[in-house]
Amino acid sequence: MKNIFLIVLFTFVTACSSHKNKSSIVSSKVFEAPFLWENANIYFLLTDRFYNADTSNDINYNRNLETGKLRGFEGGDIKGITKKIEEGYFNQLGINAIWFTPIVEQIHGAVDEGTGLSYGFHGYWTKDWTTLDPNYGTTEDLKVLVETAHKNGIRIILDGVINHTGPVTEKDQVWPTNWVRTEPQCNYQSYDSTITCTLVKNLPDIKTESEESVELPKHLVEKWKAEGRYEQELKELDAFFARTGYPRAPKYYIIKWLTDYVIELGIDGYRADTVKHTEESVWNVFKTECDYAFAQWKNNNPTKVLDNNPFYLVGEVYNYGISTGQNFNFGDRNVNYFENGFKSLINFDFKHNANDNYEAIFSKYSTILNGELKGLSTVNYVSSHDDGSPFDKERKRSKESATKLLLTPGASQVYYGDESARTLIIEGTVGDATLRSNMNWNDIKNNLETKDILEHWQKLGKFRANHPSVGAGVHKLISTQPYIFQRTYSNENYKDEVVVGLDLAVGSKEIKVGNVFAEGTTVLDAYSGKEGTVRNGLVKISTEFSIVLLENKNHKK
Repeated sequence: MKNIFLIVLFTFVTACSSHKNKSSIVSSKVFEAPFLWENANIYFLLTDRFYNADTSNDINYNRNLETGKLRGFEGGDIKGITKKIEEGYFNQLGINAIWFTPIVEQIHGAVDEGTGLSYGFHGYWTKDWTTLDPNYGTTEDLKVLVETAHKNGIRIILDGVINHTGPVTEKDQVWPTNWVRTEPQCNYQSYDSTITCTLVKNLPDIKTESEESVELPKHLVEKWKAEGRYEQELKELDAFFARTGYPRAPKYYIIKWLTDYVIELGIDGYRADTVKHTEESVWNVFKTECDYAFAQWKNNNPTKVLDNNPFYLVGEVYNYGISTGQNFNFGDRNVNYFENGFKSLINFDFKHNANDNYEAIFSKYSTILNGELKGLSTVNYVSSHDDGSPFDKERKRSKESATKLLLTPGASQVYYGDESARTLIIEGTVGDATLRSNMNWNDIKNNLETKDILEHWQKLGKFRANHPSVGAGVHKLISTQPYIFQRTYSNENYKDEVVVGLDLAVGSKEIKVGNVFAEGTTVLDAYSGKEGTVRNGLVKISTEFSIVLLENKNHKK
């Protein structure tokens, strides 16, 4: 949902003489609050585990063998995401972008990883990049999802895998040797031993270093012919390679296939998977082609364009942290991924930093993001699908998680169920399966404690979404005791300022507002809905909460 703020611009006309000033001229204009990826509140979900809106597609390709606990398909689908958008679930959370796990066709067979059989429910075991897996839905389903999201002011981020194919099974053959390597396995001790190797056993690694032209795999050609689309796929590939001049090397095929979803459907971004396991130059090419595809979609769909933001590419450089600035250290080599296609990286530091006090976190992140990373961004998170050591794994600090995550400078990633304390400890699971349980919709519906936690996440999320200053602004401490701070953001024709107080007394309280709100301004506490008036730099307000989120009452939502 777009928000409009009343911005009063003061234009000062100054005489040529530095000793004489003429009176200021005051004008006013209504400006739309900009959506900024640096302030994005991104919801990340496993497509198969979020919501099952279409039970008719729950089983495909005879994927019906018994698996280890939570290692098979559970039924979640694209229609389920769309349904929750339509119900307003994401808008109530202040979510303005949704990232979900890959939805391309997965391997048909199962693998035994020592945890019982596993199917590719998570989406990272690609069999065919050019089509969706029927367990998730159809291309038409995805088109409807994107259009529904855009109508609700929500951007869509797909998950792109270029590094590897799916494992080899009795139903899924290995790709040709000029496409993939099957050994050695990575030991992560150096740059080369992180890239020119397989992540794990039986996960064929795409030869992304190759510039050698290769033929399409025989099994893919046979598959497309059986599906009646071989000629069309070949025609599109010929056009792509003719336009770009790239050799027909493996990475360029995959980049073409992934960017098709941009040019055809208008998705707004990609989360790039396993970034540090390919040569960094791969991502510059990917970003170039995503930009081209996004521009083509906008040109073809002028009435559907949300804004002028460029295509969003955020990278998963595993173990990258904001504290290291722009570089990632492989041990024998530093790589700056911000110079290789990315303006944003996932921040693996935050789960550790979240144990610090508010001011330590907020001031540190503001300093870095307005210093060494100015113009760039990180995506902070407290839990995820493959991080076995999240902040608050036992879900005993859910409100604190929300307060720290959603008020920290940078973009925020809400992993599905963070907002509802979905348990991350499932008895009988092995490894990351415990992080990937089904969304706890029943708790949201019936459990009072869950509802209370969710309401806290909703209030903070909507406040962040309404105010670019929260994630993209400059942090400044106003008072230590009680703890009060301000955030300010401005560009050429827009300014946003807020004041936040945490760990305050319940009941009556006085909030110092510094120089953010002028004398006599009526302010609204977005957390309680109460109002107050600025007198002598203070706002007196009485609420039943220990948190206040102050905004100028005159801003319009």
